[in-house]
Amino acid sequence: MMETPQDLEQPIPRKVMAHGGMIAAARALYPAAPTPWLDLSTGINAQPYVLRALDNRASTCLPDDAALADLQVAAAHSYGVLQPDLVVAFPGTEILIRLLPHVLAMHGARVCVMSPTYSSHATSWRAAGHSVVEVDSLSALAAGDVAVLCNPNNPDGRVYQRAALLDVASRVQLLVVDEAFADLEPRFESMADCLPHPQVLVMRSFGKTYGLAGMRLGFALTDTERAARLRRAIGSWAISGHALAAGLQALPDAAWRATIAARLNADIARLDAMVAPMALSLIGGTRLFRLYRYANAHGLWHHLATQGILTRRFEGHTDWLRFGLPGNEHDWVRLATALGRAVFVQSEARS
Repeated sequence: MMETPQDLEQPIPRKVMAHGGMIAAARALYPAAPTPWLDLSTGINAQPYVLRALDNRASTCLPDDAALADLQVAAAHSYGVLQPDLVVAFPGTEILIRLLPHVLAMHGARVCVMSPTYSSHATSWRAAGHSVVEVDSLSALAAGDVAVLCNPNNPDGRVYQRAALLDVASRVQLLVVDEAFADLEPRFESMADCLPHPQVLVMRSFGKTYGLAGMRLGFALTDTERAARLRRAIGSWAISGHALAAGLQALPDAAWRATIAARLNADIARLDAMVAPMALSLIGGTRLFRLYRYANAHGLWHHLATQGILTRRFEGHTDWLRFGLPGNEHDWVRLATALGRAVFVQSEARS
């Protein structure tokens, strides 16, 4: 088995474990690791959409209301929403997750969150004073006033059918469905097709799909009244000019989405084959990440970190390890080399 050094006999700092993308924290923990770090800890597409040059006015002028209206139209068309006024743009879905529990006219609600999943959902509802219960079945999910789940789920890629979710929606005051990883999945049944629905709110992420996470753009899709409330809460000029321009370029480009989905399908097969010599067992995933089970996940996570490669570990699931996908051949070779060294370390330990 791969050894764990003395400085890791204590638990990994919580900040590194909290969510993906914690490169600064990893760099502080592994100052001798080669740079630049290869971040495979997120589900962000590492093959980003190539934007045309953006007008300088996107930086020098306040964001334009007409452009925002056009963005809502583009998002509605891309996500299959019948009416653009059901779409509310946010500077990333993280702020939507944090804001939503405070905006809704609810007090002391019982919130059921399908778990394990993205931790910010439970954290945000608790912070707003609601009672949060983490559950593991749709029947239990429907026992609350508010039901929250990711579809496809993060981190295991579980997918729930629309009919089952509509049944949940019929039994709660609000069903929140985070579809951050839905755009590139084959034959996915989005809840956006059901809108307007008085008990459904859908979240969609722009940055993950298009590899433009730094633009900070995401969307709430819901009924007219709730959309208007969210729009009032976020106020004017919340979406930067650059994010508006990026969304207007990328969202209508269905051909790009089809091309990148096919490329990523080949990439996940490549990753599965690459980790096979390590005897990692696939739990699930999407076209943007893969979750594996491995008895010595701590040791493999540490080994890759010493090579300047950050993957995703999970509190409470010590045998889970999630990998994002490298974006270019150099990074694929770097990962293969690091995994090859891990196999060698294992062989040496057994001999």
